[in-house]
Amino acid sequence: MSIVKRGNSKYWYMSFQFNGQVYIRSTRTTNKKTAEQMEVEWKAKLHSNQYLGRKQRITLADAFHQYKASKRGIASYGNLVAHETVLFRLLPMKKHMDELTSHDLERFKQNRIAEGVGAEIIKYGLLLIHGTWKFMRKLGYQVSPLEFPSVKIPKVPLRYLTEQEEYRLLKELAPDREGSGLKPMAERSEELKRMMQDAYDLVVLLLDTGARYSEIANIEWQRIDLTERAIHLWRSKVQNETVLYMTDRVFEVLSSRLTTKTGPYVFTNRDGKARGYCTQSIRKAILRAGLQNCRVHTLRHTHASRLIQNGMSVYEVREILGHGDIKTTMRYAHLEQRQVTTKARDVINRLNQMSMENAV
Repeated sequence: MSIVKRGNSKYWYMSFQFNGQVYIRSTRTTNKKTAEQMEVEWKAKLHSNQYLGRKQRITLADAFHQYKASKRGIASYGNLVAHETVLFRLLPMKKHMDELTSHDLERFKQNRIAEGVGAEIIKYGLLLIHGTWKFMRKLGYQVSPLEFPSVKIPKVPLRYLTEQEEYRLLKELAPDREGSGLKPMAERSEELKRMMQDAYDLVVLLLDTGARYSEIANIEWQRIDLTERAIHLWRSKVQNETVLYMTDRVFEVLSSRLTTKTGPYVFTNRDGKARGYCTQSIRKAILRAGLQNCRVHTLRHTHASRLIQNGMSVYEVREILGHGDIKTTMRYAHLEQRQVTTKARDVINRLNQMSMENAV
């Protein structure tokens, strides 16, 4: 880096040599870190002009469309599409990829913060931009060197449902429930009945399998073996398969659904295709049940937490959840530690009791 002050100017200057030529330019900023980043970008642009001049240029808008098309068919494609509007609203989409700057990314981050968006969602947006940038570089387009802003995800206590909270949630999802805004059972359309039953059944399966939402919502009947009471679950996120054995209520739900089977999918949308990402009815039920800091993924945490609280190890739970890395499962380690220390207490209590009895 060669950021310097010159004369009485309050601004930082970039001063460096490139291919035997001296370059000096004011950054028009008093922030040294910003000036250093501008120097990096200027050097990269000079390098691009000299050595990469034949590479094709592409706008950020076209680049994102290409990246999006490459992800069609993956489980999270719906989230990517849903986030598209935000990117087009807050990023300079008419800019070419080699004109995009780290300042553009930082502005995107700050604007999302100002809108009150959570850190996880902001990070997801930046990951989409980063994915687009990497994909274009791989395809051979001109791209600028970028430093992506870091987003700190605040640590929060692991959220899982108590038995009472689960009862309240399932009560709010009951297909035969009555309530404000709901027509009497006799007046409900078949489509409404189907949607209410689907939401209830889906939550039962999520609670008792610990699977990711997309893994269950889009599962095909060919992966269900009612004879062996087994679910051959394909985990697209980590590209592996797990065989899960059904609880009694999962078996009852799937057996009942089989009698009304209309296509290859266990859960469908209005057109009879895979359900896709459709969680509105479940999220509304969570609110009606008064469950704070709870989301659909909490059902997966609930399953894992109950397994560990009842004697299974973190490594065993990793296999059930289908985690590719044990570090992901270690979020539940404190629950396992609690089980271990409780057992240790009970062992010492028994030994102390035996010692007292022997002394007598």
